[in-house]
Amino acid sequence: MAIWWQQLALVMCGGAVGSAARFWLGGALLRRLGEGFPWGTLAANLLGSFAIGYLAVFLEGRGQHALFLRAFLIVGLLGGLTTYSSLMLECVLLARSPRSAMALVYLATSLSLGLMLVWVGMRVAALTRSPF
Repeated sequence: MAIWWQQLALVMCGGAVGSAARFWLGGALLRRLGEGFPWGTLAANLLGSFAIGYLAVFLEGRGQHALFLRAFLIVGLLGGLTTYSSLMLECVLLARSPRSAMALVYLATSLSLGLMLVWVGMRVAALTRSPF
């Protein structure tokens, strides 16, 4: 039972860090690239896709402490960073706007590059993984 509470605390802390990172990234890209396209959400989802692929392989078979790393990094940090619900909302908002053609481009880019980056992250981790 104590392990569950410890993992929950790590998920909560990681979620706070991931959400703050998403907020910072979205603001930085909005200031740099403007508001014509949801660059912050796209960047957070693509970065998260690579990172989750990498971490899934990197943490595989790492023993008991990997449960805590997985709770903090994958469920917490990446759960707070990546923004699937925001992606869906932004697609609907783009579809209802004068830039409606961008909705399909945005969705296709997010899904195809996100899937590819999960795979790339897993490959990079498999190539660079060394036992503890």
